Amino acid sequence: MTTLTELQPAPVIDETTRLLTEHYVFPEIAEQVAHLLQRRLDEGAYDVDGVDGVEELARAVTADLQSVNGDRHLRLKHHTEPVSPAQGAATMEAMRRDFDTSLGGAPRVELLDGGVAVLELAPMLFPLEWAAEPLGAALTLVSRARALIVDLRANRGGDPDTVAFVCSYLLDERTHLNTMHWRDGERREQSWSLPHVPGARFGGSKPLYVLSGDSTFSAAEELAYDLQQLGRALVVGEPTRGGAHPCKGWTVHPHLEVTIPMGRAINPVSGTNWEGTGVQPDIPCAAADSLDHAHTLALARLTG
Repeated sequence: MTTLTELQPAPVIDETTRLLTEHYVFPEIAEQVAHLLQRRLDEGAYDVDGVDGVEELARAVTADLQSVNGDRHLRLKHHTEPVSPAQGAATMEAMRRDFDTSLGGAPRVELLDGGVAVLELAPMLFPLEWAAEPLGAALTLVSRARALIVDLRANRGGDPDTVAFVCSYLLDERTHLNTMHWRDGERREQSWSLPHVPGARFGGSKPLYVLSGDSTFSAAEELAYDLQQLGRALVVGEPTRGGAHPCKGWTVHPHLEVTIPMGRAINPVSGTNWEGTGVQPDIPCAAADSLDHAHTLALARLTG
């Protein structure tokens, strides 16, 4: 693997196309994109060097990766600090730093007028082995509220198992949430809410609102979409970014990580997902105004 000062685009592109062809959820698209990257390499589009060149290469390759079908999970990510060559290590190291500085992904719990609680989940829905304790504590704390607003406006995704964990506090019964269709062996993997949770549930009957914005992405979109499709929550705010393909990351240079979707989500209610379209809010409004709007809606329902 080359060092930062020895950046050569060809090995990066070769490894990226190999991983893309082997793992991308849509093999036909993978073939098209691989040919595109090779052609762009041959044309000199990726001829960069030096420190700035690494970030420039990441931007150029990402634009080409997403140019065929707009898959926002398909990326060449630049990391300022060198990252481990181990599969997935770059993503996990970055996530761990965010986890340690965000109270485990629940940076805000607040009680508003009228017994309406706000729970912000950000910047990610972290792996459940990390996040179960802080999220369980936060969800138990808001369980006593008369109505709940879950703020996902700054949440950029995370772990599907954590989505199911959060949903389990917001439903009364074990419920089918989602099915992942994986390229590997054409497997299907269902996601269900849990029959039991540590702590107290908010439950499935009190008013529930989810705040969304154009930064809401991936697993955060799944959380909003699952609750919306079940008729459990009203989504308030702006359409989300539109990424429904779970992915994994591979380090292809000490400062570059390619992320490749390996599956697609299918909701059991809608029979589809939010890829490319985003989750469409039930109550559209500016994301900046969505908290006040949801609070007003909750108070009206509680007093109506």
